[in-house]
Amino acid sequence: MKDTISGGCFCGEVTFEVKNEFRHFFFCHCEQCRQITGSAHASNLFGGADALTFTAGQDNVEVFRHPTRSLAKAFCKTCGAGLPYKNSRGTMTIIPAGSLSEMPDVSNAKRIFWDDRAEWHDMIDEAPKFSEFPT
Repeated sequence: MKDTISGGCFCGEVTFEVKNEFRHFFFCHCEQCRQITGSAHASNLFGGADALTFTAGQDNVEVFRHPTRSLAKAFCKTCGAGLPYKNSRGTMTIIPAGSLSEMPDVSNAKRIFWDDRAEWHDMIDEAPKFSEFPT
């Protein structure tokens, strides 16, 4: 297992390394996570407060913190891709799994707020699978 793994945004402007030690790996199906990701669920890893080191482009990272909810999203100012950030108390680092370039060492993944999932979510397992755009 590697001690650190790397990641970055879609355009390559922002890159980072993160300690490959995660407290949680949550697939969150709550409404606010669906809204902030625009997807069926958020896929976030949770690491320690000192887990994250930006290696390039930190000044290109914007963090939106909801004013009345405990919810935030960090993203690249150029391409909009999701990026890691520290929680508001500074006690934990939240890493969007899709921002990683390498496989994280996780065995504790959990689906949370399952009962709040989108009504259309269950049809995903039944949908046909393609390795590229269907013709």
